[in-house]
Amino acid sequence: MKEKLIDLFEYTHHFNLEMIKLIAENKAAVDDRVISLMNHTLNAQQIWNARILGERPFEVWQLNPLDTLTEINHQNFLKSIDIIQKFDPDKQIEYQNSGGTKFKNSVFEMLFHAVNHSTYHRGQINSLLKQNGIKPVLTDYIFYKR
Repeated sequence: MKEKLIDLFEYTHHFNLEMIKLIAENKAAVDDRVISLMNHTLNAQQIWNARILGERPFEVWQLNPLDTLTEINHQNFLKSIDIIQKFDPDKQIEYQNSGGTKFKNSVFEMLFHAVNHSTYHRGQINSLLKQNGIKPVLTDYIFYKR
């Protein structure tokens, strides 16, 4: 299972990076929603990592400078891989969501959610890019594996 999770985070890292590059190359043509969603996508992975590691999380909708997104994506990837290698995927983690409500989920559930969440928002970003006349990135998992 750990190898499959690592593969999913490699996929996530790769296509987050492709999206960041495309956004940076077309900065003048993208709208604020694209920037907000890309930040949110990266922030969410950082938040889930932080919950597992007991670190301080980002804000859900914080805006990071565009020139820091590649490094945030890279740090997210490294931390996610470290979690996969060091934590039992069945370990239960207690945490609070951004609204202060307490929950408990397994490491696997939290990590899988982070991957799924990223995929969802990359789809939204691609839709917005297309509306702005920018050719979207083909981010389906199968394209990554081909």
